[in-house]
Amino acid sequence: MERFLKFILLPLILTASLPGLGFCYSIINSPENATVLAGSDARFNCTVSVGWLILIWLFNGNPVLTVINPQGAIETSDRFTSRNYTSSNGFTSELIIHNTQLSDSGKIECSTQQPNESSFAFLSVQVNGSLFIKNSTLTVTENKTVEIVCEALEWAPAPDIAWMTNDSFIDKSRYVTQQSQGSNGLHNALSILTLTPVDTEILTCLADIEALPNPQNATVTVIFVNSTMGSTYENEIRKVSAEKKKDGNLGNRQRHGSENQGYIPEELWNTEEDPRIYSLLPRYPKFTVRAEDLHTSSASKVQPQRPTDYPINPKKIRNMTLV
Repeated sequence: MERFLKFILLPLILTASLPGLGFCYSIINSPENATVLAGSDARFNCTVSVGWLILIWLFNGNPVLTVINPQGAIETSDRFTSRNYTSSNGFTSELIIHNTQLSDSGKIECSTQQPNESSFAFLSVQVNGSLFIKNSTLTVTENKTVEIVCEALEWAPAPDIAWMTNDSFIDKSRYVTQQSQGSNGLHNALSILTLTPVDTEILTCLADIEALPNPQNATVTVIFVNSTMGSTYENEIRKVSAEKKKDGNLGNRQRHGSENQGYIPEELWNTEEDPRIYSLLPRYPKFTVRAEDLHTSSASKVQPQRPTDYPINPKKIRNMTLV
């Protein structure tokens, strides 16, 4: 309350202390409308002619900053500051509103406290929300129609949605956009694109509001698979499945009837190549025979070497000498 009285009483005191002096000055350049993103700064300029005495900035009807000639600006809040510029034509006061919020949208007024000497501008604070497409890639076969959904959440105002394929805009008749407003005052948008691909392409969903320097975007890559490639792939899968089934049936047939469990093909006697054979051999005590104690011929050198460990059934030999 004390600050408010200060802004009101100060112009009255100045006016009362300067009777009959005939000061006359006017606003040369008025502030202009501004649209900014929430969290950024908003700036407004007001220029008055030479001989000015006082300039007051009001926000939604409430004074927030006063500039007095020649003392300068009187700032009562960190959110509202100013910069001053003087030229031969007049004096310019720049009002800076820091860290703007959605609730700051409203009327900005520059007043010289003279009759009919006020100028107005409007501040619009916008919110840049999120934008996404659920899947980054999508595989589509020939003659198949799909729907691609792009979702924009918590924007202010509701964003304008557009679609592009590669570098060209898609006709608006091919997609539908729905908008809704949440309890927090922010807006959501849902855009559904209906597409029947004939080739692989990159689709881009664009969301735009005035305060954005460039639209926000989300992309999806649609991979097109024609019927020939698809059928070839399916046929190969069927072949593999049939072979597995055939092998399974053959194994079942081989297990039927009587089998000689002791028969082992000659080519499988190498137990190093097939460890399963060793499990079928008779169980005898096993010990090691050194390789240097074995006699080999030159012909055996070209044969595959057998392991130096042999299962041996030891026999006792009795030597006798007759006289």
